[in-house]
Amino acid sequence: MIVVLKHGIKKEEVDELATHLKALGVGIHESFGENTAILGLVGDTSGIDAESLKANHLVEKVMRVQEPYKMANRKFHPDDTLVRIPTEEKDVVIGAPNFTVIAGPCSVESRDQLTGIARAVKLSGARMLRGGAFKPRTSPYSFQGMGCEGIDLLLEAKRATGLPIVTELMSVKQLELFDNVDIIQIGARNMQNFDLLKELGHCGKPILLKRGLANTAKELLMSAEYIMAGGNENVILCERGIRSFDSFTRNVLDLSVVPFLKRETHLPVIVDPSHATGCAWMVEPMAKAALAAGADGIIVEVHNNPEMALCDGEQSITPAQFESLMKKLRKYAAIEDKDL
Repeated sequence: MIVVLKHGIKKEEVDELATHLKALGVGIHESFGENTAILGLVGDTSGIDAESLKANHLVEKVMRVQEPYKMANRKFHPDDTLVRIPTEEKDVVIGAPNFTVIAGPCSVESRDQLTGIARAVKLSGARMLRGGAFKPRTSPYSFQGMGCEGIDLLLEAKRATGLPIVTELMSVKQLELFDNVDIIQIGARNMQNFDLLKELGHCGKPILLKRGLANTAKELLMSAEYIMAGGNENVILCERGIRSFDSFTRNVLDLSVVPFLKRETHLPVIVDPSHATGCAWMVEPMAKAALAAGADGIIVEVHNNPEMALCDGEQSITPAQFESLMKKLRKYAAIEDKDL
């Protein structure tokens, strides 16, 4: 249930109404926009009389939310959420009107490899560094990542370049290793690991949540809801392709989900053209398309020697190709009136 308050009411009055509603057994999510003040009622609202609420002199209107996702719902939070990552230079802000580019190798392989790529992508305009320390792989015989050492190398690259880091968490047991990680990525295979999502609701760090390869957009929003219900509202949604019957690409990049999610939710939405296509030469056109579709950013795999990469070299672009991509995106961003 959503309670839209009248314009110009005092904070003390809002607090008094919220206290009254909490006494009825529901949780309250407060949202204050430039011209709106909303109380989102979370929990069993069946016992609350909407007509009585409408009669309150503070209330403009009352609406019941039919969708199962409440806190992620734009009706609860009309203004776009901005996820802010503090840095010593200039804070990274993910969300409109920014178009944030995250770049780096699929997996951390060595100090020289990672730091070299980090310096290159920063010079080209990337705002954050991605790199996998723990790698979920289909085959148990494939490279599984460097683990704890990979986290240490990511932190070294962060100190060397100033770029905040994004890396994937696979288990609750690893969480203590991520204390200095700026954004925790939850990969497609863990999108519905609900115990993990619940724990992330209490971790206090921004979460980059990737859509599962066989999950609907609404299931993605429900996974975000698990995190937000625990108190962590800094969730970034990522479209990384879904499985289909065609095999000319690794996955099918569902760009139509971007405007859908931007309409349904206030959370930032980014696109991963690397995992979606599995083809390095497709990264550029899909990155352009993501910007045109209204995405808030992209996460791209960049490797200094893709042919020798230990993981996903076929979908990784080189630093030179990344530089070329960024120049073209800046032109597109100027047309779209976005900050890049």
